[in-house]
Amino acid sequence: MAGAGATVAGGVVVDVVVVVVVVVVNVVVEVLVAGSAVCRRHALSLFFSAAVVQLLATRATTDTPTRALPYRAVGSAPMLGLGRRRWRALALLAVVATAGAACGSAPVASRHGVGSDGLAGNTASRASTPSTATSSIPTSSTTTVPAFSSSASDVTAAQLGATWHAGCPVDPVQLRALQLDYWGFDGQAHVGTMVVNASVVTAVTQVFEALYAARFPIQEMVPQSAYGGDDNAAAAADDTSGFNCRNAVAVGPPHWSIHAYGEAIDVNDVQNPYVDGATVIPPAGAAYEDRSDVRPGMAVPGGELVEAFAAVGWQWGGRWAGSPDYQHFSATGG
Repeated sequence: MAGAGATVAGGVVVDVVVVVVVVVVNVVVEVLVAGSAVCRRHALSLFFSAAVVQLLATRATTDTPTRALPYRAVGSAPMLGLGRRRWRALALLAVVATAGAACGSAPVASRHGVGSDGLAGNTASRASTPSTATSSIPTSSTTTVPAFSSSASDVTAAQLGATWHAGCPVDPVQLRALQLDYWGFDGQAHVGTMVVNASVVTAVTQVFEALYAARFPIQEMVPQSAYGGDDNAAAAADDTSGFNCRNAVAVGPPHWSIHAYGEAIDVNDVQNPYVDGATVIPPAGAAYEDRSDVRPGMAVPGGELVEAFAAVGWQWGGRWAGSPDYQHFSATGG
């Protein structure tokens, strides 16, 4: 009787050990595939459970149906013979434990589809940005999006390309390249680059942080050096940009634009064109001449774009009489 009791006790211990092993292995699976979809993780766990059940069922067919048997050797490995009912109960318990491990820790939120592309402007979204800071923005469903980030770096004459030359009113050492997060018309977060005067870095960063919080859409943000310093080409591409050592687009004697100082920014040129009578720059902006038809990306009185610049003391060219420049914002009003 003592030997039989020991055998039963040993069988119970093995039951517990097998179930614990099942759960532990599934927890490891959870950790290894934590980034996968819940259904995929569940499928992996069920696959493992099925394997365990198959193993137990196979072993059960070799057992005596009514009583526990002592250990016996199969090849060189020991094997325990247990009653068929106990194997069935053990298999069922393993399945339940496995299912619990598979579904107990599924994630409920994922990062808003927004990959990082370094300083390449808006050529890719920020779905995989290295920043771990997040902020919740209400949408149709609860999501987590990357928090606004920015950085400033020195620029060289070589980096400025055709936008700078000897004789410009500022030297490269007075300028900075800003990397700024912004929302595109595609509903994704992007990283853009803009060159501005070092003296306005703080103000410009504040403006675009406010626009990011409001999800104000911007089509593109790359330095005008990408267009060889051609302001019309950049405008046609709907590029949002700052520094460009060029003359002002105005009547009268040639004089430096405020852009030549890095203290002016044009935002969404197509949605906010320069209008002088029949002249519209860029030509595609003619579709936005009617400013009463407010659409995404437009600068309008009291709107998010105009108010963001007004908050840092910048003035809007859309208020100029005769030839409004709806895209233009400057620190000096010029």
